[in-house]
Amino acid sequence: MKNRMRMLVAAFGIVCGIGLAFPVQQVAAEENTDDTTQDSAVIPEHISIGGTDVSGMSLDEANAVVQQYVDQYQDVTFTLTADDKSIEADGDDIGLCAKNADVTERALNYGKEGNLIERFKANADMQAGKEKDFSISLTSDTATVEAFLNENKSDLVTEAVDNTVKRVDGKFEYVEGSEGVTLMTGKSAVKIADFISTDWDGKDASIELLTEKDEPRGTKEELESIQDVLGSYHTDFGTVVNGRTNNIKTGASKLDGLVVYPGETISVSEAIGPTTAENGYYPAGSYENGTTVETYGGGICQVSTTLYNAVIRAELEIVTRAAHSMIVSYVEPSMDAAIADGIKDLQFKNNQETPIYIEGYTSGGIIYFNIYGKETRPSNRRVDFVSEVTSQTEPEKEYVAVGDQPVGYIETTTKPHIGYTARLWKIVYENDVEVSRKVFNNSKYNPSKEVISVGVGGATPEAAAAINAAIATKDDATIRATVANYTPEAQAAAAQAAADAAAAQAAAAAAAQQQQQQTQTTTTPSAAGTPAGTTTGATPGTTSGTAQ
Repeated sequence: MKNRMRMLVAAFGIVCGIGLAFPVQQVAAEENTDDTTQDSAVIPEHISIGGTDVSGMSLDEANAVVQQYVDQYQDVTFTLTADDKSIEADGDDIGLCAKNADVTERALNYGKEGNLIERFKANADMQAGKEKDFSISLTSDTATVEAFLNENKSDLVTEAVDNTVKRVDGKFEYVEGSEGVTLMTGKSAVKIADFISTDWDGKDASIELLTEKDEPRGTKEELESIQDVLGSYHTDFGTVVNGRTNNIKTGASKLDGLVVYPGETISVSEAIGPTTAENGYYPAGSYENGTTVETYGGGICQVSTTLYNAVIRAELEIVTRAAHSMIVSYVEPSMDAAIADGIKDLQFKNNQETPIYIEGYTSGGIIYFNIYGKETRPSNRRVDFVSEVTSQTEPEKEYVAVGDQPVGYIETTTKPHIGYTARLWKIVYENDVEVSRKVFNNSKYNPSKEVISVGVGGATPEAAAAINAAIATKDDATIRATVANYTPEAQAAAAQAAADAAAAQAAAAAAAQQQQQQTQTTTTPSAAGTPAGTTTGATPGTTSGTAQ
């Protein structure tokens, strides 16, 4: 047996060393081309992917071939069924894709990967012109499937309706729910991917999704325990009817009547829905990039802020809370809770052993929130929350020249906000004696500058240059003094003064000339007053005047 093995090894050595010397050299040559990037490399000859010849193609070109292979199945219909209902999906809906996405790289590196014998065989096959086809396996993207199922689950199953309570005439009434079916979206997505990978024949198919029975939450006993006010708060928003007041009323109504079960977390942003016109919201002022702008849902933060203060007094768990970017006027610093679609949210968790009920409403320009549940705290215990400002930053002033206002116009067009840092203290009393004091949150509010618009409309080049130069000094007195010099009234007064001065100067010149003429007339004697034949002021021997 040993002799036979030696003979096989020897024979193999001869084949490797003589008969197949060239393929081995080719392998070595391939191994020495590590510096060649895949971007410049091409797939060897006699290679195909999914039945399509890709010889000489780059990696990107081969990837396009794979995508074309996948695309030919995109219009196939998958009928997804659950709870005696069904919906249809196509390849795009389920994220149909290549399971072996690395097939193009394997084709590109054919003959360069594996152990020595595998590379030797691959190169020998290529030298001999033997065709090599890399098959494409398909699957579905589970994340895409799960998102599609979540979006369409209402068309597939009837979910349970929780038992609940409603408040009628100041009293709670029990409302019985109903059983339902839960679509197991995650497990169903995996089932679809497995079906595509192993059992699908490339044609229209039907897939049964996974479901489970869903019981309504909340027993009658649990819900009937909701009787006590655990926390309350209210804030004033005024009685003027506008977009902001409408938004506050809409937000309160969407939170009113919510029952939160033990361990459940509520997102206020999700509860009030997108702040769009379709969802009942109006444009109103809100903070954005250090200024106030009109956006749909402006004012909704007063809803979340008021609820926040009721929730913390009920001592529920705050999961997420964010301060506004700038200070608000309806609560003290650090008592606010801002929300912004996809950016800021107020989330809180029911850390009680029984359900809680949220009551929210508006009346007389005031928004109210009450948190009801089963009171378990000692009757001699109470909590209070106190705001403390820890620093203050005064806002800057910015003067801006505006061409749509006349010279003389100086008005604040963007109101300033003082910047603050603050913290909120939670203070616990027992029998009206303080027993603990802890920092509950910390907040920072940015200052925003006051923007003062200075009119230059209709200004002469000289006036505009002077006003802009004054604005550059950032000195209020200098700016106002300069503007005062170039107002239409000031310019008219200056022109009148110049005219008056010119007239006075002309009058003075005329009077001086007249006086000079009068002086000359007075100092020169007349010929009629001189006797004939006499001389006046003449040198002896000469005569003055005309001989008669």
